[in-house]
Amino acid sequence: MYVLPDLPYSEDALAPFVSADTLRTHHGKHHKTYVDKTNELAAKAGLADRPLEDVVRQASRTGDKTLFNNAAQAWNHAFFWRSMRAPGGPQPNGELTRAIAESFDGLEGLKEAFVKEGVGHFASGWVWIVMTSDGLQVISTHDADDTLVREGLFPLLVCDLWEHAYYLDYKNDRKAFLERWFDNVANWDFAAAQLSASTGEGEGFRYPASE
Repeated sequence: MYVLPDLPYSEDALAPFVSADTLRTHHGKHHKTYVDKTNELAAKAGLADRPLEDVVRQASRTGDKTLFNNAAQAWNHAFFWRSMRAPGGPQPNGELTRAIAESFDGLEGLKEAFVKEGVGHFASGWVWIVMTSDGLQVISTHDADDTLVREGLFPLLVCDLWEHAYYLDYKNDRKAFLERWFDNVANWDFAAAQLSASTGEGEGFRYPASE
């Protein structure tokens, strides 16, 4: 049985950039619903004992869209919680700083690309910072689509573009949400750990083991 992972911070830890009300609704209702539905569907598909990453990939291969949408959304949200930390945390450093400089000429260049991609993305989805064979890139995916089913991409950070991620705090101003998210709550320590894992130094993020 897949679990709803606890938030890695308190519900009010990201305020005022992401409110406690948004986190409470987003985590306790939206994410929980995806996890509950995944448990139901994975059991019917005979996949309940598999890591969630395997379930997402298998559902994609077999064309089981309902299972894919719920399992991928469960995974994406867990990765999203880890992509944030309380305001005032450390900025990029070390290898991550060098990778950002090589691909975007610095953090401001990365922010510009990230916000532009997120604002320009039509309807629901996710905006990602990923490592590729050509260095860092910013991409977006639609609906539940994620990096698990895309060859050659290793995710470092993600921000949710579905309206429930920001509408209570920002109404329809997605641009302001993305700018404030990037400047204040993006978890660069997590991104650095993911970057190391992309080169085989440590293990990258995995969804918590099922019970």
